[in-house]
Amino acid sequence: MKVPSHRCRWATLPSPNAREAASMYGTAVAIFLVILVAALQGSAPAESPFPYRVPLDPEGTLELSWNVSYRQEVIHFQLLARALRAGLLFGMSDRGQLENADLVVLWTNGNSAYFADAWSDQKGKVHLDAQQDYQLLQAQRTPEGLSLLFKRPFATCDPKDYLIEDDTVHLVYGILEEPFQSLEAINTSGLQTGLQRVQLLKPELPIPNLPSDMPTMEIRVPNVLIPDNETTYWCYMKELQENFPSHHIVKYEAIITKGNEALVHHMEVFQCTDEVHSFPSYSGPCDSKMKPDRLNYCRHVLAAWALGAKPFYYPEEAGVPFGGPGSSRFLRLEVHYHNPRKMQGLRDSSGIRLYYTTRLRRFDAGIMELGLVYTPVMAIPPRERAFVLTGYCTDKCTQVALSPPGIHIFASQLHTHLTGRKVVTVLARDGREREIVNRDNHYSPHFQEIRMLRKTVFVKPGDVLITNCTYNTEERQQATVGGLGIQEEMCVNYVHYYPRTELELCKSAVDAGFLQKYFHMVDRFNDREVCTSPQASVPPQFASVPEQFASVPWNSFSSNVLAALYGYAPISMHCNKSSAVRFQGNWDLQPLPKVISTLEEPTPKCPTGQSPAGPTVVSITGGKS
Repeated sequence: MKVPSHRCRWATLPSPNAREAASMYGTAVAIFLVILVAALQGSAPAESPFPYRVPLDPEGTLELSWNVSYRQEVIHFQLLARALRAGLLFGMSDRGQLENADLVVLWTNGNSAYFADAWSDQKGKVHLDAQQDYQLLQAQRTPEGLSLLFKRPFATCDPKDYLIEDDTVHLVYGILEEPFQSLEAINTSGLQTGLQRVQLLKPELPIPNLPSDMPTMEIRVPNVLIPDNETTYWCYMKELQENFPSHHIVKYEAIITKGNEALVHHMEVFQCTDEVHSFPSYSGPCDSKMKPDRLNYCRHVLAAWALGAKPFYYPEEAGVPFGGPGSSRFLRLEVHYHNPRKMQGLRDSSGIRLYYTTRLRRFDAGIMELGLVYTPVMAIPPRERAFVLTGYCTDKCTQVALSPPGIHIFASQLHTHLTGRKVVTVLARDGREREIVNRDNHYSPHFQEIRMLRKTVFVKPGDVLITNCTYNTEERQQATVGGLGIQEEMCVNYVHYYPRTELELCKSAVDAGFLQKYFHMVDRFNDREVCTSPQASVPPQFASVPEQFASVPWNSFSSNVLAALYGYAPISMHCNKSSAVRFQGNWDLQPLPKVISTLEEPTPKCPTGQSPAGPTVVSITGGKS
């Protein structure tokens, strides 16, 4: 049965001569909706709470709020548009592009206005979706602007729609400056557009009760002038008072300078190593040549926030040790500014507020690094669309390093550098994958936060933790090796857990000797002089591993053989204590963990019931814009 188009009425309207005005280039057609949409397919949440909110554009003219219903598997969106002219596009795409995007469009032809579910093709042309899964629930004019309330299921089983999961979502938008006679006349290539990254599906967890008089500490950049670059990472050093006593951090939250909500993209607080007794003061770009090298020894994550994240609470039974013997007094704050309009003259004092207590909780919370060692032996060939590297925390390491009954992982922060596209960590037990610790199929290196897990993951001694990272190097002409540099790569999952153990790093890398066999094979295949090193520490007469990778003639053969090598060669395990010393045992030439059964991909749950067959039509009557 065909569902009739819905109709709304608008309160503030174009002049009666709107048909003529629509034909004039650059005419602003004000769009303000006022009453509920008739014949709704659904209704708004009873109290319409919108706990999550982000600005979409740097100027703050578009603001998105949302609410998640896991029971209904539906998201309710509230989109506020200030100073809207002729309409807008809003939606989601794989990497933040407006081509091949899942969209909702509000537009006018100068006489009538419409709200519709749409999609864009690879050329940016917009098409009406045959399945209208975005449903308009309410539209009204507010003192701030036009407010739209609409909903969409997590999964729609529509091939043109984006599958909403609990990972990073790249939100996209476009501003319509003039009327369009039809939806198909809109092309995203000529619009003012942008993107914002968020995690839409936040876990629904209880908020622990904290004393109202709990002491806090603010770590903020000192009124810095935001550079007029699209991307800036700003580093600031803070020194704590001497003899700062032992505490537990139990909560932290962001402090954002008013007006900079759309520019401060994410922030992290790192604690420096206690092995270096002093650190110089610094406030400047993290990639500046003036940045002191010693700041590289400030890598222990204490807090991480990203746009859209709410305050972070630790479990009631655990807190992060902070202060006291063996704890460095030096902290490094890193702020990522995203300034796509390259605006000038803006100052910022944003940062993170820590809540801490001297009443220590039952357990110390710890942070463990999973994934790959920072070493050039793990590399990604150039011109690869989806090359996968895998790091292991083996059963041998967890058996030696974890005390019975085990540990509880409650949060996770995934990390790669610029070419990372997907990251997932899986728990395996007795040769079978049991559950996913954390996964991000739309990972972005420009959006990193500590994410609370919806369900705590219990890790027993003898379990295996496998971390896969997928990279895209299509725009690179040379191999990308592992390392600390931003142009090098990483594959890390910082898992937050309790009770804290001595195990701080559980990572792997391919055996260096087997990698030399790879270089030897490639050289022989290409009939070249063999230049290999028998040891990981390369003597002067041999090329270094990065130099060897740089000399490989990259083609399908050399890339496929490298991938195969990583899939079967033995590994060197780093089963390390916080002192960077390995646990006792033989950790070289270790076999890859055997996994005989893998987890199946979940089948999306398709919504039931009919959706509207076409756009919601908005009637325009008298009034002035």
